[in-house]
Amino acid sequence: MQKPYSLFSLRKRILAISLVISFIFCSLVVRLFVIQIINGEELQIKATDQWTRDLAIVAPRGTIYDTTGTSLAVSYTTYNVYVRAREVKSATTVATLLARVLELDFDSVYQKVTKKGVSETLIKMGIEGEKAEEIYKHNLSGVYLAENVGRYYTYGNLMTQLLGFTSIDNIGQTGVEAFYNDKLKGVNGYSYVQSDLQGKEIGGSLRYYIAGQKGNDLTLTVNSKMQLVLEQTLEKIMLEQKAKAVTGMIVKPQTGEMLSISSKPSFDLNEVPRDDLTALFDQSKVKAVTDIYEPGSTFKILTVAAALEEGLTSLTDRFYCPGYRIVDGMRIKCWRTIGHGSQNLTEAFANSCNCCFMDLALRLGRDRFYSYMEKFGLGKKTGIAITGEGKGILMDKKLVKNVDLARMGFGHAVAVTPIQLVTAVSSIINGGTQVKPYILSKVSDNKGNTIENCQPQLGCNVISASTSKLVNGLLEFAENKQGKCTFVEGYNVGGKTGTAQKYKETGGIDQGKYISSFIGTYPADNPEYLVYIMVDEPSAGAYYGSIVAAPYGKEVFKGLFEYLGEKKQDESIVIEEVVMPDLEGLSLTEAILELEKLGIKYEIDGEGGFVKRQLPPAGTMIEKGSIVLLITEEEE
Repeated sequence: MQKPYSLFSLRKRILAISLVISFIFCSLVVRLFVIQIINGEELQIKATDQWTRDLAIVAPRGTIYDTTGTSLAVSYTTYNVYVRAREVKSATTVATLLARVLELDFDSVYQKVTKKGVSETLIKMGIEGEKAEEIYKHNLSGVYLAENVGRYYTYGNLMTQLLGFTSIDNIGQTGVEAFYNDKLKGVNGYSYVQSDLQGKEIGGSLRYYIAGQKGNDLTLTVNSKMQLVLEQTLEKIMLEQKAKAVTGMIVKPQTGEMLSISSKPSFDLNEVPRDDLTALFDQSKVKAVTDIYEPGSTFKILTVAAALEEGLTSLTDRFYCPGYRIVDGMRIKCWRTIGHGSQNLTEAFANSCNCCFMDLALRLGRDRFYSYMEKFGLGKKTGIAITGEGKGILMDKKLVKNVDLARMGFGHAVAVTPIQLVTAVSSIINGGTQVKPYILSKVSDNKGNTIENCQPQLGCNVISASTSKLVNGLLEFAENKQGKCTFVEGYNVGGKTGTAQKYKETGGIDQGKYISSFIGTYPADNPEYLVYIMVDEPSAGAYYGSIVAAPYGKEVFKGLFEYLGEKKQDESIVIEEVVMPDLEGLSLTEAILELEKLGIKYEIDGEGGFVKRQLPPAGTMIEKGSIVLLITEEEE
């Protein structure tokens, strides 16, 4: 017989059912809380993505200006063409029109137009407004235009390496465009349209438009007018000296501001040659920052500054040059193999006598020499805001012998980047204050408000102001062969030239390949501007820095003075022109006497006793004080 239910049993069942119902209710509440509150935003985005189709609206990049406010790189509107195959009514009509207007292959376009397995297909990016308008006026079903942004460079072939360029999807690839991409890029916008399950637009549905935000504007320290002066000169060097490459800079040594920086060959930023990636990569490098080289005699500025600062020499200190020094049993030649004879420090610096600078380096000794190289910033990056900066090469101090130290004294057995050398020289000639090179002056938002203002970064004193003054005096004397203010007629310019051999990648000297360079300062007694020229592998017959690089440094200064409206320090200076005599076949002594009568300086290439060839050729009009080349050995 079945036991009847008790009141207690019934209550237990009711309680159990209530607990189950309460649990289910609480679970539903929790689930709703998770869906609505915790995951609500994410799910709403997913839902919106399912019932809408969007096209990105690329935000304009910020404008890049030079220090005078001239725009260098600006953004303009272009359009991307998309097709939604499910909405296309006549594939043949659409493909024919798009292929014609966009200059594309019909079959390729037709394949995309009929590809219904995807919601939308990109046909072409970055088309100009005229083509976009022609497509738009045909009102083709399934064809959409989305705003994009193109980049236009005001001066085309000016500042190629410094500015750099962007990819087709508006991302900085090289130069300033790449280094400051995060500052220049804006925030993209979107255009939304409601669609059905198959991705077709729902007629009469709502459209949404979210505008993009323009990126920040950059103002550089570079002056486009000075850049033009520099680049015109570099192009001239490439043509006349038949060089492999040439690099130049104009810098403010007091602050480290880069007023211009360039390398040639280069290309038009509005027509980037993407078909040859090797050439594109090479011509996109800011070689003043990325490439290292053995500086030669321009390095002597650093050696003499260190020796003067340590009290190891003076302007009246005398040096004898027989044409060589023997160090650690090795014979190291001076560039003038017949020797310079007895000379004081001022004369030795002007003569660029290797023997003098071997002596100075050995007087400094390994520890002190390396201490100054560290102060001058060698062997480490300067920190300039350009991608790919090199560190240069300094031998491990522990391995350096006297013979190595002697060669370092005149700029061999050491490798630097041009920016390293220019920064070191700037710190020496500006009164002795360490500087850091920079190219960005300020950052402004899309409303024109300054959000970042860059100031010079000055470090400790690397030498005293009195030593700096002595070095500036040496630089002034070295370049003004005919007297004060004669390098550039009437202007007080100082400078130093350099010549160095190149090395093979596998090691060893690359015979017949040289780098010629020039560093100039103005005004010589308290420099406000520093000009640097480096010529890689000149092949027009000469390779000495005094012949290949210095005359073009002179041209840069002349253009700079004209732009600045700079008045001459001495209006009375007039440089006479003379006719280059025919010296070929004469003995070296006879040729030198002939040149000295005319007030012409000279460099000697070779150890022969007779002039085999001369540069420039006989009959050329040259200025008094110019340097010519006497070649005393037949070329192999």
